[in-house]
Amino acid sequence: MKVRPLGDKILVKRDEAATKTESGIFLPESAKDKPKRGKVIAVGDGILNKDNGQRIPFSVKKGDSVIFSSYSGTEVKIDGDAFLIMTEEDILGVIE
Repeated sequence: MKVRPLGDKILVKRDEAATKTESGIFLPESAKDKPKRGKVIAVGDGILNKDNGQRIPFSVKKGDSVIFSSYSGTEVKIDGDAFLIMTEEDILGVIE
């Protein structure tokens, strides 16, 4: 299934949670933190400029690795995979 975000929305695939610590201790499911990093899968058309009716392009593009705030976006399941739909304001930075 293909999903195209609308307007100012961005579709992000969250990175997988770490299964063990750096010292090699395996973490149970209850101890795993949800990562605050992910990859941009798709972007909408952009924010509509109310002054002239044109779309303002996004600062991020498909394929960018991004960092986002902890409780940002709405989690959705598509074909069994979890994704986040969020606005560009929820994105804190691009990892280069």
